[in-house]
Amino acid sequence: LPIDAAELVTPEVTTRDIDRGPYQHFLLKEIEEAPGSFRKTLRAKVAPGPDGALRATLGDDTLPVPVRDALRSGEIGRVLVIGQGTAAVAGQSLARVLAAELAGTPVRVEALPATELSGFSLRADMADTLIVAISQSGTTTDTNRTVDLARGRGARVVAIVNRRGSDLTDKSDGVLYTSDGRDVEMSVASTKAFYAQIAAGFLLAVAIAQEVAGTEAGAARRAELLAGLRDLPAAMEATLARRAVIAEAAQELAPSRRYWAIVGSGANRVAAEEIRIKLSELCYKAIASDAIEDKKHIDLSSEPLILVCAAGLSGSNADDVAKEVAIYRAHKATPIVIATEDEDRFNAAHRVITVPSVQPELAFVLTTVVGHLFGYEAALAIDAQARPLREARGAIEEAVSGPEVTDADRLLVELRSTFASASARFHDGLRTGAYDGHLEAGTAVRLSSMFRYGTGLAPLEAYQSEHGRVGTPSMVIEDLTAALTGAIEELTRPVDAIKHQAKTVTVGIS
Repeated sequence: LPIDAAELVTPEVTTRDIDRGPYQHFLLKEIEEAPGSFRKTLRAKVAPGPDGALRATLGDDTLPVPVRDALRSGEIGRVLVIGQGTAAVAGQSLARVLAAELAGTPVRVEALPATELSGFSLRADMADTLIVAISQSGTTTDTNRTVDLARGRGARVVAIVNRRGSDLTDKSDGVLYTSDGRDVEMSVASTKAFYAQIAAGFLLAVAIAQEVAGTEAGAARRAELLAGLRDLPAAMEATLARRAVIAEAAQELAPSRRYWAIVGSGANRVAAEEIRIKLSELCYKAIASDAIEDKKHIDLSSEPLILVCAAGLSGSNADDVAKEVAIYRAHKATPIVIATEDEDRFNAAHRVITVPSVQPELAFVLTTVVGHLFGYEAALAIDAQARPLREARGAIEEAVSGPEVTDADRLLVELRSTFASASARFHDGLRTGAYDGHLEAGTAVRLSSMFRYGTGLAPLEAYQSEHGRVGTPSMVIEDLTAALTGAIEELTRPVDAIKHQAKTVTVGIS
């Protein structure tokens, strides 16, 4: 068919955008691209004012004149920051800084999931409300539906979004794009978008504060914050350079611990919540997350691995956290503290991972970088435990599907050397407790039993009394394959995908 020139469209996404390059996973690529996304989000949006102090310079496409006028006149008395998942966590940081900047004004600030607003906090008249909606894709069903409901009641909406031309941009009065508005994320677990949303959130918070409180009140504090924001990408890169130290801690401590917890106080609560999400998506752990001092809520009796988010703390706050870490260690927990470099108060920790010194209000970003890398390396370490089991199953599949398939008796004899090697490595892991964290006891017992029959250590005559079926070579091969598959599934961590969870479900199901 002939193609008319009007039908030709230039795609915003190219093969270069989705090229994984030298990285093993998209997730690692996107974690390492995070400083660049942060820089792009700030670009041309921080500049000196007439007095030389740094100011947030957002255009009318982000804060339209009617919204600015409503902020200056006091017509807007409430700012609600909404999102779902990681975007909602990023919204918490925006709300924290904006609430601090507007503490002396009548404007109230709150962060909540979009579903909480649509379900429980809508009012008939919301003309006094500014909604800040955060979304990576701009297509999150719950967020977009809530924006529709709030706009129908008179609320104004400013969106922080990554995708230009997405649904959310059409529904908003103003839009602040993260990065350049087309920063492609291929990994299901969102990472660099989170950092860009943090940068955009701080920019928007400062810009709103400039309109509400005026350019003079708090100007010095806001200028210092903006200066810290501009320096943060370099500190993020320095933190990423410490990947080897983070990987060593994750590989040594994560696989063998069945129970995990994450704690943080102040701004580090934001980091703790984001890290919890990533660890659950990468490592499939149900993880307790709480304030550092609320240790009774994380079940110390389980002797968990505890990530303590403590970067940026100083003075008595740091002293108190050091005491809590000592209590964790006394209860046989395994605390790993993320702290600012040159901090020597956390000697009771099992491991201290340090990050560069930045403004205390921004240190939680570096804590999150460590948490993301820890989750990635922990997932790799857990997945690696299945390697000898995959090799054994692969040998079975290759032998069974070969061109010269022999009888089952001979096949079992031929495979015994492979089984013996895999069995030895598996039982080494059992003895050292390496499999305690992520392999179910029943699965381990079944596989251990099948290895005994597969290697010939146990006679086939005893098979029926143990497994309820007559033992034959073909039955042993079949049941060993099933046992290997079950164990492999429990240990597999695919990193760039999420088992049992499609992206369409995580984005919104309303």
